[in-house]
Amino acid sequence: MDGGGRFPESLSGDAAGRSGPARLAGAVMARLPSRSLSVRRTRSGQRLGARLSRGTGTVAVSMTFAAFALAGFVASGRYDAFVAEQGRPLDIAARVLGFGVERVTISGISRMYEREVLAAAGIDWRSSVPFLDVNAVREKLLRVPLIAQASVRKIYPNEIAITQVEREPAALWQKNGELSVIAADGTVIDAMRDDRYASLPLVVGEDANTKLPEYLALIAAAGPLADRIKAGTYVSGRRWTLKLDGVDVRLPEVDPAAALARLVRFEREAGLLEKDIIAVDLRMPDRLVVRLTEEAAAARAEAQKAKKKGAAS
Repeated sequence: MDGGGRFPESLSGDAAGRSGPARLAGAVMARLPSRSLSVRRTRSGQRLGARLSRGTGTVAVSMTFAAFALAGFVASGRYDAFVAEQGRPLDIAARVLGFGVERVTISGISRMYEREVLAAAGIDWRSSVPFLDVNAVREKLLRVPLIAQASVRKIYPNEIAITQVEREPAALWQKNGELSVIAADGTVIDAMRDDRYASLPLVVGEDANTKLPEYLALIAAAGPLADRIKAGTYVSGRRWTLKLDGVDVRLPEVDPAAALARLVRFEREAGLLEKDIIAVDLRMPDRLVVRLTEEAAAARAEAQKAKKKGAAS
């Protein structure tokens, strides 16, 4: 107020005609952030979000196409062909980093070849040490009938160690024209694929593998004739016929060892097996029956005819 009790300015307006409250409101608004700035920031954020959404969609579409391409690659069989040729992707990466399998040490190998063990284990140049499943390899090895026990160990960076225990082959078993390698208890442990088992005893016929101990006992009872026994045929599930240098020796069902002892005695005293015979029948305990070769039989028949003619004249 002035000295006359009046305010120097009007309470209802300023020089521009604005009231005091209006001026106050204008001051407050001036200090607030611009609405248009706030809107611009919001719009800017929306544009960034839109760009991110569009980018994410592009990546998703690309990944979808990649998934379809990979599925087609796998379904076409080309992936399997690639793995068969180069190995699994993880193994390839490990080989690049220097962890490929470069050496395999095999302990306990006896009858098998190294290449057979590696093939059974599924280990080759495509394998890698970090991604080799030793338990799976061990299970594969134990599927080989000749391998009784096996253990597999990794030695970083480039080596695999295999320790195995092989079953001992005892004989060959022929059935239906096929040869198998059997253990002492008659268990089939391998197929006859080459001559590494050629020196083993040979048994022939149905269930001959389960009677292997009997056959081996007969060989032991044959004494000096043991080396001449080439095979034993188990006949009708009851008895044995032995093959000696082209001569079949038919043994009885009961006490075949005693019959063999008779044969040893005949051979020692008369050289029976050196004569022109193709079979010796020892099934009757009180006699021995021989079967001559065709030539010997024909010669014997002629001799008997000549003898009869001479007696008649």
